[in-house]
Amino acid sequence: MAMATDAGLQERMVGWRRWLHQHPEAGFAESKTCAFIAETLRSFGLQPHESIGGTGVVATIEGEQPGIEIALRADMDALPIQEENTFAHRSRHDGWMHACGHDGHIAMLLGAASRLATDRRFAGKVHLIFQPAEEIGTGAKAMMNAGLFDRFRAECVYGLHNWPGLEAGRFVVHHGAAMAGARPFEIVVSGCGCHAAIPHQGTDPLLAAAHLVTALQSIVSRNIDPADALVLSITQFHAGHTHNIIPDTARLTGTLRYFRPAAGEIASRRMLELVEQLAAAMGVRASLEFFEFGSPPVINSAVHAEHCVVASRAVAGRENVGTTVAPSMTGEDFAFMLERKPGAYIWIGNGSAEGGRSLHNPHYDFNDEIMPMGVAYWVALVRHRLQV
Repeated sequence: MAMATDAGLQERMVGWRRWLHQHPEAGFAESKTCAFIAETLRSFGLQPHESIGGTGVVATIEGEQPGIEIALRADMDALPIQEENTFAHRSRHDGWMHACGHDGHIAMLLGAASRLATDRRFAGKVHLIFQPAEEIGTGAKAMMNAGLFDRFRAECVYGLHNWPGLEAGRFVVHHGAAMAGARPFEIVVSGCGCHAAIPHQGTDPLLAAAHLVTALQSIVSRNIDPADALVLSITQFHAGHTHNIIPDTARLTGTLRYFRPAAGEIASRRMLELVEQLAAAMGVRASLEFFEFGSPPVINSAVHAEHCVVASRAVAGRENVGTTVAPSMTGEDFAFMLERKPGAYIWIGNGSAEGGRSLHNPHYDFNDEIMPMGVAYWVALVRHRLQV
């Protein structure tokens, strides 16, 4: 195994990570984060390129010999969650926190940058991508639309995410689907409001919306191949404001998750049919809108996943790299990068998720003790892919 990260670098990474945790920022508003990353990269003698796709940052490290070009990516944005931790490095921004570990992802990639900038015994170029707005699903596209892969000609791209519930010291690599496609949506049902005591004088959007909540579940059970994993969840139902009025409108929001794109298309088509036809049958109108901030499934290239297996085994040992773990129904806009470039997205164990230490939880905190392993993995992957 090759885990060595000197104590000085670990101390600096903990400092970086905790400063970032104290200063969480929303997607496309990561101005302090962007400036911090750029300043740190310059301290390694690198020349960061800023404001790519909004607040994205990219830096390139050239090896001692020419060769291929690869990219490593970390996300930067925080979540609109009120942190409930009480430790000294808790969020200083009311209503916002790093509840997904992007602070740790940044710190590990900066640590890898420090190591690689100091010891360039590799052949080729490594492009370090610090991406904004992952949580709203549009940061990867924004950077690519701004010419990311035209300016930085990586032939492949790799990502990494911490995983609460996976033991620290372990990795998981998928040779196909790693995370689900996500299609958030809103349904608006429009009727005719009236007094609740005389409902026959109106058309009730709540009744139609309630039928839709249950009818939509028939898509999963009756229209999707049972061998396909697909989830359709209604997560919000908003209508009315008092007890004796049937309102004019009702709104439903939710998310559709899938691994196989064809299954996602079937479900999306059936959703539209059910919304329109059930509404018509109940004398109301209804519309379905899929939001822009969805993302396709994260599908790893089997070839590049195997490169990740080699690197992670070099760091953690064969017994600590899982390759048969089920993929997650959570989404990740790194999927857009994998549609443009082959690559792979892996998980690094963050330790126990007990006590609310799971992703998107107000008690979450990134595990500083896994950072040396994350850095060692990035460095091992670069040296494996860009061998002299």
